[in-house]
Amino acid sequence: METNSKVWFITGASNGFGLTLVKQLLERGDKVAATSRNKASIEEKTGKNANLLAITVDITNDDEVKRAIEQTVKTFGKIDVAVNNAGYMLLGAQEEVSAKEFQDSVGVNIIAYQNVIRNVMPYFRKQKSGHFFNFASSAGYSADACAGSYNAVKSAVIGFSEALAKETGPFNVKVTIVSPGLFRTNFLGAFPTAQKTIEVYGTQHLVDAMNKFNGNQPGDPEKLVKVLINTAGKDNAPLHLIMGTDSYDRAIKYYESQIENLKKLKELSCSTNFE
Repeated sequence: METNSKVWFITGASNGFGLTLVKQLLERGDKVAATSRNKASIEEKTGKNANLLAITVDITNDDEVKRAIEQTVKTFGKIDVAVNNAGYMLLGAQEEVSAKEFQDSVGVNIIAYQNVIRNVMPYFRKQKSGHFFNFASSAGYSADACAGSYNAVKSAVIGFSEALAKETGPFNVKVTIVSPGLFRTNFLGAFPTAQKTIEVYGTQHLVDAMNKFNGNQPGDPEKLVKVLINTAGKDNAPLHLIMGTDSYDRAIKYYESQIENLKKLKELSCSTNFE
């Protein structure tokens, strides 16, 4: 058992990175509040453990999130690390995606993160320590046709997390944006697509490609989770943690192309000031 054990609050803990993280933390002897839409889906995969507090939470509901965080502090005395992991990928061209489908995606992928941040931050600020891990994606750094809804929410996570880091820095609270590429979780096996389809966009081709890749992703989730555990609470914790060779290559290519384009347009960009 680790002597410097921490208390973690994790969303989306019944599958994927969340479940892998919970299991590794319990093996270390850390204390974990793990949330899901059904806490039984966590407990049946981890077994009973005195250091595990499984909680059924609708993370899009601010009151439920607040109560879960209060229950965590009451049970374990504090929270050291909050992990915004829950989320899903919605595929479909923007003309195909309905207002309700987009709003639901925003609810889970953005509003839920804000609910956790809003309700954990008073504890972090008071104790003058803490660490947020906010899961984004390589898709947050550049766009994909027929995945604009997912690009949008993950770009938003990157943007508000950068702002959050500036807000929380004076209180010794760290923020790390985790941006995985393709990792071998169940993520590609459980994503929704727009109910309305328009054949000319070819959304189905992207869906087929994702399904074909499922089970063959290059990234090892166990290794990613170990990086998070080793990073938690460190003074030199990075703001951007781009994980996977594919994610790294995508981000580098995107930023290099953006810099090149900015330089090409410098004269035009700088032509709008008063003389």
